[in-house]
Amino acid sequence: MLRSAAHLTTAPLTLPDAAAYTRGVDPMVWDEFEFDPRSTQYASLRASDADRDVVHRALAEAYADGRLTREEFDQRSEAVLAARALADLPPLLADLVPAPVVALRPGDSLRERAALEEEAVARYRAEVREAAWGFISASLICWVIWAVTSGGTGFPWPLFVMLGTGLHALRLMVMRQDQIESQRRKLERRRRKELEGQRRPEGREPRADDQP
Repeated sequence: MLRSAAHLTTAPLTLPDAAAYTRGVDPMVWDEFEFDPRSTQYASLRASDADRDVVHRALAEAYADGRLTREEFDQRSEAVLAARALADLPPLLADLVPAPVVALRPGDSLRERAALEEEAVARYRAEVREAAWGFISASLICWVIWAVTSGGTGFPWPLFVMLGTGLHALRLMVMRQDQIESQRRKLERRRRKELEGQRRPEGREPRADDQP
């Protein structure tokens, strides 16, 4: 739990410039957020207690590692408590855990992002097709069983099967953008692990935290 702001120091909080945190934060930290606070698409959303807890845990770890003084930890903890929008959170972690730098040719970043988006949409469509097929096939099989066993006069229990499988398919279609975003984040995590594996020095044994 976060400490009450009344017990924290009130010294001015000095934060790195906004450009710094786009280069220096461990990307795995942002995977703990439901919506990436670095993205301009989500920056104006109100921060939740869960979002603030993610940042506070990272600050506590940095303090335990000696990368923050007690005063700095208190100042940033106070800023976490005061954060209202997601955009308020990234600067608090700007100088703590640098992300691996990946050298890209001009245009590679945009092409990579477009490819990830395309694959995320393709995976979403495949998931919708699978859910729709599950709804149709399960409903058909259940209605056939019902007709054979009850002669078409019993309680129509296949409706419950249709309700369960239908709600799943409907959820996927209604939450289209959220599902695509979830797929994209999974692909990004996989891509980062692949890049980190390629940069690992030859001859070094993988550590426990290198494993997926």
